[in-house]
Amino acid sequence: MIKGYSGQRQALRSILMLKGHSAGIGDLLRSSAAWRALRNQFPEARLHLWFLTKDPGAPSEQLIARHHLLASFHVSDKRTRDRTARQRLLAEARKVAEETRPGLIVDFEPNGFRTSLLTWRLGRWTRAWTVGIAQAPLRRLFYRQPAPCVAIYARRHGMSLPLEYTERDFVALGPLDIERRGIPIELRETEEGKAFRAHVRDELGGHNGTPLLGLNIGCGTPDAVAKRPDLGLMADLVQELQRRHGFALVLTGAPNEREISRQFLARFQATGPVLDLTGRTNLLELAGVIAGCRLFISSDSGPYHISVALRVPTLAIFRFPNPVHYHRHEWVECRVAPDAQGVTALLEAAERLLQFTQSPLPA
Repeated sequence: MIKGYSGQRQALRSILMLKGHSAGIGDLLRSSAAWRALRNQFPEARLHLWFLTKDPGAPSEQLIARHHLLASFHVSDKRTRDRTARQRLLAEARKVAEETRPGLIVDFEPNGFRTSLLTWRLGRWTRAWTVGIAQAPLRRLFYRQPAPCVAIYARRHGMSLPLEYTERDFVALGPLDIERRGIPIELRETEEGKAFRAHVRDELGGHNGTPLLGLNIGCGTPDAVAKRPDLGLMADLVQELQRRHGFALVLTGAPNEREISRQFLARFQATGPVLDLTGRTNLLELAGVIAGCRLFISSDSGPYHISVALRVPTLAIFRFPNPVHYHRHEWVECRVAPDAQGVTALLEAAERLLQFTQSPLPA
């Protein structure tokens, strides 16, 4: 049971979670570790996510709306520059409260007062128990049970700041006695994903039984160009892996990354089948493709997080050190390799990953 939670409630049936962030795939998918922790603690409860963003309608919503751990997913434009926008957001809050009827509300955001105020209002409307992070002194007044600030959490757990992104959501779960204990992010492919993977096998024709090597070079958005690994490095790495293991190469990417994929293919000397899917998949289909890969190689991007969440052996190549974006699990290797001199170490990492036997996701 929750500390201080009313003894009149014998079982928690509904949990509403508030998250306010950019709408990147990784930004949302990283929260799935906290969802799993809540499911483990309250197995009878249905989880509902209310996502507040300045980018409503982002492609990531399609993926998260179908996430197996969520009973519902709600998205609101968090920009409230005038009275009309504020009234609109409060009306949407009332609607979310009526649809989810939570017994517990968790505000995952450590900064600002928008989600704090919304959590307070939602708690009054529903009489739910509320928890959130007392990052600023006044924030603790908005929650029935405030969590200590991020710095205290880090110190208690022997961690340095800034916290790794997945770990950040566990700050808010402190009052519920929920610890991460290595819980990874997770995702299950949908029927759409499985159907598209079958389509990919059909496109490969006579090579439809060949193991797949997935490659994602780009980083989805134009402002992330600096994250892209050296093309020569990627070409050398994939050529050698294809030569050693007879992989069919499947190239993935967003529509705006067709040019970078074209440049890669111009440098790549294939020794086996190649299928360019850049710009040809939605995120549900992309997850199906990645789930079918024996190994997935990616830049620091959304597909990297999808691959990790699917527990596909994943080699993430970073242009510069960025520890807060690393995943640390046996099926993941995060390497910094700014130029072609790092290909030997990357090959060694890839070979280790190919020894990993995928384990099933928990129920």
